[in-house]
Amino acid sequence: MTAIHYIGFDVHKKSVSFCIKTADGEIVEEGTILAQRDALREWARERKHPWKGAMEATLFSAWIYDTLKPFAGELHIAHPARMKAITAGKKKTDKIDARTIADLLRCNLLPVCYVAPPEMRDLRRLLRYRALMVRESVRMKNKIAGLLMETGTPFHKEKLHGKKYFAQLLKDLEEVPESVQDLLRLSRSSMEMFETTQKRLIRQLLVQPKLGQRVDRLASISGVGPITALTWALEIIDPHRFSSCADVLSYCGLTAALKSSAGKQQRGPISKQRNLWLQTTLIEAAKLAPRWNPQLAAVHARELERGHRNRATLAVARKIAAYLLAVDKSGKPFELRSPEMADLAAATLQKAG
Repeated sequence: MTAIHYIGFDVHKKSVSFCIKTADGEIVEEGTILAQRDALREWARERKHPWKGAMEATLFSAWIYDTLKPFAGELHIAHPARMKAITAGKKKTDKIDARTIADLLRCNLLPVCYVAPPEMRDLRRLLRYRALMVRESVRMKNKIAGLLMETGTPFHKEKLHGKKYFAQLLKDLEEVPESVQDLLRLSRSSMEMFETTQKRLIRQLLVQPKLGQRVDRLASISGVGPITALTWALEIIDPHRFSSCADVLSYCGLTAALKSSAGKQQRGPISKQRNLWLQTTLIEAAKLAPRWNPQLAAVHARELERGHRNRATLAVARKIAAYLLAVDKSGKPFELRSPEMADLAAATLQKAG
């Protein structure tokens, strides 16, 4: 029987350090490979034994993973935060890191994290780039308002970013330096470019056949729009990797940190170990969803009676995540199971309105 080798990779921008070990921990080979696809493929073809490999999640891990995956019996990416907890030590070098990863892999102690399929990673990259475009657009809007205030120019806040109003405002400017007028035009054109780009990216994502159907199902939940649905679909990828609602709430960063020792428990603020994209989107959705969803309005009203608006928003975000997980796992549009609950929620929404 051919022995299986266990390989730990310490990946960097220009090079990849590796350590090959047998099942009993004996070092077979160590070295460094250029971080280039051809060099990695050539190195992988030279392996004479079947092998399993692992690397820590970094900015460079995804393409290295995709390059080596066809040659490996198994290939994993490890969770960096958990790796630090396991491998903390005074001495840290690339060689030691590669050895440690190989040891964790062969002893079945590697904190493996989920790796999305390449096609889903490509779509997720588009959505995250869209978020960048939105942020830059908002920056340009703020800059336009700031320039006007800096020069003492009065303007209508709600109409400022309308095309006709802004064009008329530029014509009516008085005692404003020409340099400021140029900056206003430049900021406006940049804002329009960012807005156009983010809308094009959304259209590009929604025409994807599988993704479009999934988004339609998720958007069947009242108060969940295409951005929330897209973010959920492209960040969660596979809903069946979460065994419970508590797991997905933790992943979304909607649960508090917990410290428990000697029978005492201490709850902290919302944990920073989360998917930031999902957390931001769900909390923003929770601020608006109760206006259209009577069930979420009932949750918000119940929590608001306890006197804490932020906790009410967080409770709504948790409920949205639970709804999204249920719809995504079932593959069916959202529907209420209890007519009585629907009537109660509708009454709550009417009272709030």
